[in-house]
Amino acid sequence: MTSEASRKALIIAHEPDGPAGMVGERLEQQGFVLHTHVVADDYEQPNSAHPFPDPSDFDLLVLMGSIRSLTKRDEIDSWIDDELALISAAHDRGQPTLGVCFGGQLLAEALGGKVESAPEGEFGWHNIEPVNDDFGSNVWATGPWMQWHHDRFHAPTDADLLATSAEGDQLFRLGRSVGTQFHPEVDHHHLSEWMDTVDDEYLASVNMDRDVVMAETADREAAARDRCYAFVDWFLSQVGLAQVGLADDTANTSADADTAA
Repeated sequence: MTSEASRKALIIAHEPDGPAGMVGERLEQQGFVLHTHVVADDYEQPNSAHPFPDPSDFDLLVLMGSIRSLTKRDEIDSWIDDELALISAAHDRGQPTLGVCFGGQLLAEALGGKVESAPEGEFGWHNIEPVNDDFGSNVWATGPWMQWHHDRFHAPTDADLLATSAEGDQLFRLGRSVGTQFHPEVDHHHLSEWMDTVDDEYLASVNMDRDVVMAETADREAAARDRCYAFVDWFLSQVGLAQVGLADDTANTSADADTAA
């Protein structure tokens, strides 16, 4: 591991439009140097993947979302077992790991949970329901958070389940590993890149209107950034990477107001 002055985070982005976004912004503000590894560059060839770097060279592992699915392993069978093994090994050596959406599903699967197609996906801005009282006291806990998923995870049975929604588990913690089903990283620019990859027919099939959700995202962006930063700070404190001199708490009244939306 490196010194506090040069902490390094490995971001595993499964496609080019899946970077760490606002999560990465906050990690950099908290003194981390980010290295982003893109698994597959070509959407048409998801099995044409770059070899994973050694995560043990990093202080923190962040697993981002994907358009891929653990229910369709044949599309990603050249690399998915390698990544699951990488995650399991990181957890076993106590390496702090954050999994977001598909990354949270991978984390759940690697640690003994289950991933399946969701009876109802979640798309757009949704609140979640805290399970743990201490967790629920945080102003950012309920959201709303950006959701975009057709699958869902069941947290490992020995994990602390921290939040749910009507569609399933949303947040769990097991040792120094934390998995989310929601997307804390998404801002307006990030979402616009996702929107460029889908057509109106698909959006209609998941009850999303392109113009409406983009306008809503623009309106929510400042409060969403506050919530994301507070969430990252909470994660760092949970996994023992909080450090003296953390940036000032950014959760403010705009997040308070948005929580009730």
